[in-house]
Amino acid sequence: MEYVLKTVNLTKKYKNKIAVDGLNIHVRKGEIYGFLGENGAGKTTTLRMIMGLVKPTSGSIEIFGEDHDSKKLEHLERIGSIIEFPGFYPHLTAKENLEIHRRLMGVQGRKCIDEALEVAGIEDSKNRRVKEFSLGMKQRLGIARALLHHPELLILDEPTNGLDPIGIKEIRELILDLANKKNISVLISSHNLSEIQQMANTIGIIHKGKLVEEIDFDTLQNKNRHYIKIKVNDDKKVAMLLEEKLGIKDYGVSEKNILKVYEKLSEASKINRMLIENHIDVSEIVLRKDSLEEYFLKATGGESCA
Repeated sequence: MEYVLKTVNLTKKYKNKIAVDGLNIHVRKGEIYGFLGENGAGKTTTLRMIMGLVKPTSGSIEIFGEDHDSKKLEHLERIGSIIEFPGFYPHLTAKENLEIHRRLMGVQGRKCIDEALEVAGIEDSKNRRVKEFSLGMKQRLGIARALLHHPELLILDEPTNGLDPIGIKEIRELILDLANKKNISVLISSHNLSEIQQMANTIGIIHKGKLVEEIDFDTLQNKNRHYIKIKVNDDKKVAMLLEEKLGIKDYGVSEKNILKVYEKLSEASKINRMLIENHIDVSEIVLRKDSLEEYFLKATGGESCA
């Protein structure tokens, strides 16, 4: 399998604190990799190490099949990135800001500026000063800047952070287009579960510096099963009744007096009738499906990203 990015036991320590602890992630060519974790989990530190902005304490980084050396620029020339919030000269236009970056990057010709602005969807605003831009437009301009040199890998750190729902949708569609139409591999960090769920082919969950799970989306969908949610007054008695009366073994108590039944999904009315006949107060019985949030909570021991 071809990976554009791989880390092996990547670790970063700050004095007595371990920010990233033995991280192993694998980003395949042409995919969107969702790097998911709550604030402070170690996402930005990881991305900064990949970009050579922070030196790892130990471990290694492999980019495009070769060991990454932050002193060499060959790998970085094939990567575009936005680490934390993109900064610009507010009194200059979008085009002027990109021209400065083009010269710094040594990209030949100015055609790349118009191309990047068009891909980012802000070509019509190229002559507006950046101080007039909304937050969403600044994020688009940041992506345009990252695309100037036609990278093969795009690294985005919380690109939808602080945006309104419309801005989030626009950035999401842009990222999907870059992966699906331009065949650019994308590593995107976020604490927004629903956003990652709508974009990523593979999800890596980081918690307190450690990668607790790396899973492709299809496998995740299979794990996030349908179930009957039952809310009752006595979960222990209901568990006994499910097994003894209906032979149900695949169930769990998600929290006090709430059970999830993963089998006999078409027999909710039969289950309800049996419980009532055995003097159980049933306040809710409904068909549901596990969400990415529930999966994340299980993987991280109950701590939410939100």
